[in-house]
Amino acid sequence: MNPIRRYEKIMELLLTRKEVTVSELSEQLQVSGKTVREDLTRLEEQGLIVRVHGGAVLAQSDQFGILPAREPLSKHSDEKAEIAQLALSRIEPGNIIALDGGSTTLEIARRLPNAPLTVVTNDVYIISELAAKDEIRLVVPGGYRVRNVLAGPDSAAYVRQLNIQKAFISATGVHPDHGLTIYTGDLLDFKQALVNTSLEVYAAVHHQKFGQTALRTFASLQELTAILTDRGLPDETEDMYVKAGIPIIKPR
Repeated sequence: MNPIRRYEKIMELLLTRKEVTVSELSEQLQVSGKTVREDLTRLEEQGLIVRVHGGAVLAQSDQFGILPAREPLSKHSDEKAEIAQLALSRIEPGNIIALDGGSTTLEIARRLPNAPLTVVTNDVYIISELAAKDEIRLVVPGGYRVRNVLAGPDSAAYVRQLNIQKAFISATGVHPDHGLTIYTGDLLDFKQALVNTSLEVYAAVHHQKFGQTALRTFASLQELTAILTDRGLPDETEDMYVKAGIPIIKPR
């Protein structure tokens, strides 16, 4: 197993269990304890984990994009509500939109009116939320389940055939150099398909994700129409991104 795949497996285990030991990882990954410790050091250097005696824990309790199975979805609820309202102001009746997997995009789904609209999504929570809104045409690309989302090459290939007007994308980190990043490669193809296919692409991310970087980049900031965020983003941070040509939209 190559190092990148090991890093992803470590993050997947941590997302489910919150804490793992070196011996557990050594057994799961079929590598030596020395290799596991080296891997943990590299992940800690990236700010993704924190080393503890005999193992590691997540640096962030909510690695976004894939939702933790036991984590409440109400975290940062005020910020998500602000971002959702910004998204709704950009959605018009009859639009074909995509909602990427994540808790902020779930908030967008909750606030969508029951009106003529086509929604493409791979998030099982969003699917459940929209199933009762009979005016909304729900399009689910399919794939295998990774916690709350469906992923796989077939789902990405299906998305690339669609005419999506506006996509609302989640990410673990937003960085001026590394772009939009996530911690696992499972969702890479699907997210890239949304970015490449959609006429307008909005990153829906709360302010604490700015300056953060995860393992995998799936889009550069230059590929985005704009970043939708909450009023907690400092003005100086916003100015830095705007000067780099990245539109930032937040409540005023």
